[in-house]
Formats: sequence, C-alpha cells, structure tokens
Amino acid sequence: MIHLDPQQRLHKIVLQMPFNRLLGIRVTRRHKDGVTIECPLRHDLTNLAGVLHGGVTATMADAAVGIAIHSRFLGTRSATTVEMKVNYFLPVSGKKIRARAHLLRVGSTLCVGRVDLFNDSKKLVGTALVTYMLLPPEEKKR
Repeated sequence: MIHLDPQQRLHKIVLQMPFNRLLGIRVTRRHKDGVTIECPLRHDLTNLAGVLHGGVTATMADAAVGIAIHSRFLGTRSATTVEMKVNYFLPVSGKKIRARAHLLRVGSTLCVGRVDLFNDSKKLVGTALVTYMLLPPEEKKR
C-alpha cells in the first residue's frame, strides 16, 4: 500500500477538481495556518492586454482558502464560498502566479481566510479576503 504525505494527498484532491486541473493549480506547500498554491501562466489565461485574466487571480484566492480548509479538516468537512473580495495591485505576467492562504478564523459555521497573491518575481500583486461556510457533516447513509 502506498502512503501519501499530507501535501501529496492535497495535490491529489486538487487534481480531482476539473476546473483546478484545467488551470493547472498545484499545492506547493502546507503551512500551519494554510497553504500555498501556484498556477502556470498560459496564453489562454490572459486578457486582451496580454496579462493574466482577473478571474484566474480570483480563482486562485478562492481555491487557496478552500484547499486550506480541506487541509485543516483532513477532508472531513465540506465548505462553500459565501463571500470574496479581491484587491488587484499589479497586472500579472511572467510564468506563474502563487497564492498563499492564511486561515484567519475558523468557527463552527464560517471560515475566513486572507490570501496574498504573488507573481514569479515574488512581488505582491494582490490580496483577497475569502469567507467560506462550513457545511454540516453528512449523515452516514444507512
């Protein structure tokens, strides 16, 4: 039997999500308070100005918090986004975008995370505040 470390398990979960797989999102690091993920920049992810589309940046923020929650609860709780605010500081170009999620508050029904977004030069290009609702645990099927 092959045993995966926690980061490998997270990466496997990310690959099970078709949209994340389409973007090429991967987990690069687990932290005590969150995760870091990255996405390679491709031409088909750019806008008319030739820089990363803002929707990809927003997706990175949303996914980073969702993956951090998954990591925190070891996959035992489902969650869904209820609110998100993104501040875009700089256009993103280069080879990748990185998102570092920090879980700020994990309550019984809501989880709030901050995400710092960086380009491949490690320059801060944006930040986001994301709120997730923790869904009730599924009842065991009889």
